[in-house]
Amino acid sequence: MESKLRGNAGNAVKAILEAAGFEIQDVDAPVDFSAMREEEVLLVLCSNDVSEIEEFDRTKFSLRVDEQELECRKLVFSLEEGLRTEQSMTWGVKEFVRYAGEAALARVLERPLALSFAAAHQEAPAAGEEPSGADVSSGIIVPHFPIKVNKQAAGKIAGIPGNPVLRFMPHWFFRYVSSGESTYKDHRILFDGEGSGAINAINGIRIEADGTAIAEREIPADAEVVKSHLSREEAIEQLSQQLITSLSRQVRIKQVKGDAIFYEEKTIRPDKNNITIDMIQVYVPVWQIRGKKIVEVNATNGEILSVPMDEGVEIL
Repeated sequence: MESKLRGNAGNAVKAILEAAGFEIQDVDAPVDFSAMREEEVLLVLCSNDVSEIEEFDRTKFSLRVDEQELECRKLVFSLEEGLRTEQSMTWGVKEFVRYAGEAALARVLERPLALSFAAAHQEAPAAGEEPSGADVSSGIIVPHFPIKVNKQAAGKIAGIPGNPVLRFMPHWFFRYVSSGESTYKDHRILFDGEGSGAINAINGIRIEADGTAIAEREIPADAEVVKSHLSREEAIEQLSQQLITSLSRQVRIKQVKGDAIFYEEKTIRPDKNNITIDMIQVYVPVWQIRGKKIVEVNATNGEILSVPMDEGVEIL
């Protein structure tokens, strides 16, 4: 790949990765540049030289950050047809056209490009060994909590015979901030508060959730994505009512009339307009085991769900 073509290719790949939230930095040869997103480090080579690509593919790279050593993933962009690598991801013309178009659309919509390299080049199971159910990528990228419990562990946790099936349950993850105050007979009531959590988009149950673990990643090829039953508007309205109730304050006022003492109790509620809610759709990975009964195990924390999904949900 001649110098000018290589430079053009590098700039184009940089634009794709920047749209996906990566920070770009030029580095020394043989790498064209590096890209970093949180703790994900990617080294990129743009080349048609087979020997150069093979050398890059064989080399193991790592980055030390604050006493922590991060293994670097490798990406090769090449116009050479039929190129195969063992330790690197490869983009040819087809992949480049796809991701360049998606990056352009993401910029138009002013949202990050959903691009994940987390599931690439995973080791194949040994002969006779059954895949865990979370080892093969589907190409479908959705924002979800990480899968930390494998298929075999989920079966043991469930405690019933059956084949665990991985399903991604839709939830509305939210963050809220409440402000404002009210005064009643010289009593000043504040409604300051903030928090986060998630609402199950199937049954409306509210759960505790930490949004820092959510990331847009590819889901396994044999996983099911369940369709929402609860719309975003319905979830926001439901959450608003719950917050108004939880933020309401009981005020007891003492009054003295002669020798008698009276108490007045009044409920003071916050103004709905003073509660700001940000809400996005995310998915919780769940292992479902069907036997004499249905048992569902949260694939992130290993907890058994107290309310399993019904049998009438729709699958994408």
